[in-house]
Amino acid sequence: MILYELIDYETLRVIWWALLGVLLIGFALTDGFDMGVGALLPFVAKTDVERRVVINTVGPVWEGNQVWFILGGGAIFAAWPPLYAVSFSGFYLAMFVVLAALIVRPVAFKYRSKRDSATWRSSWDWALFVGGAVPALLFGVAVGNVLLGVPFYLTEDLMAMYPGNFLTKFIGLLRPFALLAGVVSFSMLLMHGAAWLSLKTEGLIANRARRIGTYAGIVAMAGYALAGLWLALGIDGFALVGEVVTDGPSNPLYSEVARGGSWLSAYAERPWIIAAPIMGFVGMALALRGLIAGREVSTLLWSKLGITGVISSVGLTMFPFILPSTVDPNSSLTVWDSSSSHQTLFIMLVCTVIFMPLILMYTAWVYKVLWGKVTEADVTSNSDTVY
Repeated sequence: MILYELIDYETLRVIWWALLGVLLIGFALTDGFDMGVGALLPFVAKTDVERRVVINTVGPVWEGNQVWFILGGGAIFAAWPPLYAVSFSGFYLAMFVVLAALIVRPVAFKYRSKRDSATWRSSWDWALFVGGAVPALLFGVAVGNVLLGVPFYLTEDLMAMYPGNFLTKFIGLLRPFALLAGVVSFSMLLMHGAAWLSLKTEGLIANRARRIGTYAGIVAMAGYALAGLWLALGIDGFALVGEVVTDGPSNPLYSEVARGGSWLSAYAERPWIIAAPIMGFVGMALALRGLIAGREVSTLLWSKLGITGVISSVGLTMFPFILPSTVDPNSSLTVWDSSSSHQTLFIMLVCTVIFMPLILMYTAWVYKVLWGKVTEADVTSNSDTVY
């Protein structure tokens, strides 16, 4: 027997679909609070010392947290190459804006406190705000567009084609439901950042973070509920029709897809997936309660649970679709026809089994070493060595 045949192709595809979700959730749980803290920075910290305290709560960990973003992008490229090609073709300008924001952020971290000028530092503080707020918003807009369906079609040689120029394609992403998804994402990560600041700071900074985080949590929960209602009543879903081949070649044009009905019919077919939105609502509600009550560790953990539930609910609702097409539903990408080869997925899984535990272990070690609050005294007494 060939080694990679120890796990059948269908199972490997499902495993890598789940692993992609794990990587995206890992990114949201770690780099998500970094982005939330950046977006909160101008509003929770009023003096230069306070702003340095806020920055230094994430200063030692933000680079490590971005590993999840790199892993997610790498997984899409290697495990789901059609998804990588089609999504980057259609979301090119949006991706560029996100990457520009993510590039500005590390520059702001490094240069912000290099000069004593108030104007200099204020400018970089707003750069940190942009570096946190823009990705948090646009990642949600992207998810909203995936649920709506993306206007592309595949040629016979599987080249992705989009109508219009790059500017109209970008503007076309800003549809009402997608913007609502962006608001949910942004407010949810604001709440997550506030939960982190509640844990890592004290006094006025923590109080301001809890207050803003409370409002953000309310918006996130209300927006998530509205999005679910809108998805049930106002947005057509997609479904595979006819015989579904789960271990065939990766060619989306071999599948037949119909558009109509509701995405939420998945809950009738697989009732157990209701656990994901319940997890989302319960996690956000308990994080909200924790912010109001001034709790610290539990608030951050509940916030993580809520984010996990929200992201999981999208993937489980859409399964097996990854990127549906509104122009030609038969061009839609699914788990069964958009993956790399059987052998590639197996080799990648072996590498993941080896290296993922190492990443989790050194991440846990870093957070253990850096446990504790950042105070104004820490910043002022170590002014030349901290951000």
